[in-house]
Amino acid sequence: MALSQRLDIRQSQSLVMTPQLQQAIKLLALSSLEIQAFVDDAVEKNPLLEIAQADGADRRDTDNNNAAEDAAPLPTSQSGERSSDDILNSSDMAASEAMDADYAVEAFDHDTAGDSVQSTGISAGGADGMLGLSAGGSGGGDDFDAPDFAGPDFDSFAAPELTLREHLLAQAGASLSGTQLFLVQQLIDLIEPAGYLGANLLSAAHRLGVPLPEMEAALICLQSYDPTGVGARDLAECIALQAKEADRYDPCMAKLIDNLDLVARGNFDGLRRICRVDEEDLRDMLIELRSYDPKPGSHFGEEHAQAVTPDIFLSADGNSWSLELNSANLPRLLVNNNYTAQLGIDGTDKATKEWLNDCLADANWLIRAMDQRQRTILKVTAEIVKQQDGFFRGGIAHLRPLTLRQVADAIEMHESTVSRVTSNKYLYCGRGLFDLKYFFSSGIASADGEGASAAAVKSHIKTMIAAEGTAGCAKILSDDTLVVMLKAQGFDLARRTVAKYREAIGIGSSVQRRRQKKMGS
Repeated sequence: MALSQRLDIRQSQSLVMTPQLQQAIKLLALSSLEIQAFVDDAVEKNPLLEIAQADGADRRDTDNNNAAEDAAPLPTSQSGERSSDDILNSSDMAASEAMDADYAVEAFDHDTAGDSVQSTGISAGGADGMLGLSAGGSGGGDDFDAPDFAGPDFDSFAAPELTLREHLLAQAGASLSGTQLFLVQQLIDLIEPAGYLGANLLSAAHRLGVPLPEMEAALICLQSYDPTGVGARDLAECIALQAKEADRYDPCMAKLIDNLDLVARGNFDGLRRICRVDEEDLRDMLIELRSYDPKPGSHFGEEHAQAVTPDIFLSADGNSWSLELNSANLPRLLVNNNYTAQLGIDGTDKATKEWLNDCLADANWLIRAMDQRQRTILKVTAEIVKQQDGFFRGGIAHLRPLTLRQVADAIEMHESTVSRVTSNKYLYCGRGLFDLKYFFSSGIASADGEGASAAAVKSHIKTMIAAEGTAGCAKILSDDTLVVMLKAQGFDLARRTVAKYREAIGIGSSVQRRRQKKMGS
């Protein structure tokens, strides 16, 4: 066969990911904070792009209003200033509005469901409007407690909470000075959030170049500060410090604290022999022991966790649901046409016009991409609310098993798109704030054939175990008993599955719970 070159024409189909398409897909997965940063960066790079003012009016409207006011000046007094008589006698709209101003409207924004109850109405369309959902059924909406959004959030005006480090430094500065103050400050920097000393005292002494007795003296001083138990090196020392503060650190209590491993195992006979006390005294000592705080620093925080702002608000509207995007998290983008007209005048060189066209195309694309992102979030969330209608009306016990593929098939989107939309997005409803990923969980077999969510099963297990010791359930429930009780409620589970769910929610076995009950009795 001869080797030669030739030209062929072939027709084929292929998926090409343009940079704009890649950026649009990336926007779906960004959180509200990441969206803000992305938009700020885009506005900084593109002179034709600007963010609308907080009151919803762009600069062009403001300029037009100013021009109208200049063209038709209001009546003024001889001094050039408008008097109160002029305002009262004037019949123009500006005077009427000035006298009938609503303080609540002027002082606070009412652009989202988080600002007022009246903002939960349904609009006909738009990505930043409301979406009405028909939930079906009868009487279900009455059981839903709509969130109360009336009035401003005064908690946001509160001063930041005092951290553990600040609390300890304030006490050290008020009582110490010189070298001892410096050593205590160095130890405070080593305190963990739970209140324990997070470093070896000998290594700290070597690092600072001071004798070990001086570091021990500084530690004793630190351990005398509030909260009691701070600066302890282990749990036993933390409990001992609190017992000394309460004047309960006698030889029997000291032996009990030295054998906390026997307390954890519930070896009461061994504890009675070691402490040399009777059963009644041991019970009193255990009750006293349980009153101490194993994490004295947990009431403070070295770093304040940033509050999560909801991306979607869900409210009840009779037998249906209303969805609204949180407009406070969605920057409204505009194209500055005035700047475009100024740069696009005749005589502008070709390179400037090409650059201007590229900026204009990028700005228009970003506005469309943001609008499409909002519509996609609403569409996906609407299907989740439709699938989990029982949860929003009846609680976690009615949470259904749901997968990304089910939602994707229902709204005719790809599964990866649904996954991106539900990442780092939060929904607020009358039952609290939930991550959209929360509504997706694995399912198990149930008597009705529809299946049950793993979260719903965990809720049932937790409720059953919480009822132990009451009139309805006087004994401790074993895993086998839980299997029988769950099967009576329509959940077909194996014993190992029940044990796995019980451990996942942090509940011990029946033997451990029996020991804990005996300790508390």
